[in-house]
Amino acid sequence: MKILLFGANGQVGREVIAATADAGDIALAAATRDDADLAVQGSVAALVARARPDLIINAAAWTSVDKAESEAGAVRRINGEAPGELAASARRHGARLIHLSTDYVFPGAPADGPLDETSAARPLNVYGETKLLGERLVLDACPDAVVLRTSWVYSSHGSNFVRTMLRLAATKAEVSVVADQIGGPTPARAIADACLKIARRENGPGGVFHFQGAPPASWADFAEAIFTAANAKTSVTRIETSAYPTPARRPLYTVLNCSKILRDYGVEQPDWRRDLPSTVARILNVDPSQL
Repeated sequence: MKILLFGANGQVGREVIAATADAGDIALAAATRDDADLAVQGSVAALVARARPDLIINAAAWTSVDKAESEAGAVRRINGEAPGELAASARRHGARLIHLSTDYVFPGAPADGPLDETSAARPLNVYGETKLLGERLVLDACPDAVVLRTSWVYSSHGSNFVRTMLRLAATKAEVSVVADQIGGPTPARAIADACLKIARRENGPGGVFHFQGAPPASWADFAEAIFTAANAKTSVTRIETSAYPTPARRPLYTVLNCSKILRDYGVEQPDWRRDLPSTVARILNVDPSQL
């Protein structure tokens, strides 16, 4: 199976590359912005036409949530219009498509339980609005595509919450972290593995699927777990979102119901608490047994 990956330099993209390195059944073509710039109309379609893949994984996106508020046009192009063009190209060339999306399509109001794929999507910020647009354009152009909503992605590389907290722990005895936003930290490697499990399932169903780490946590909970994994002495002061204003509003509750992807693809939720120590060790460049 030939897979064309967009977003090869991102967190999930790097993990897809690592996960397929020794996979004899997969030939991976990994594309960066130099190969196909989502900001340029026609760029992704041209690459698909040249590569002729069996399946496409789109892990490329504008992910700077706050900066998106002042760059709405560019973000709409990258997160919305380009994925729609990619989906149309995939359908034209007979390729399957897995497109990554986000929990930030939801408004985050308190809920009776985890949000499922039919829960009302009403984004609070430009990033979420453009990702929701991308979802809709993808499924309009390619109804058999898989749209994979995930959340709070972290890994040993790139820009993410784990790396930020470890950087702060090196110089600070105390950090203030939001405690009233509840979601699910998700290892990038688990997302890559989920994509590949979906890819290997022939004639699998399309549509929107949720995939998120468990159990639910607040950012403050996550920070405390990071410091514990690193044996850091830094303490966490829990604050409310209102005490930490940002350009983009954040949803307060984005716990996702992941039963559909388990039922249809056999993909189980990862326990981020089990993954975190090894990720922290890789970032700190130490043997996990030393922590």
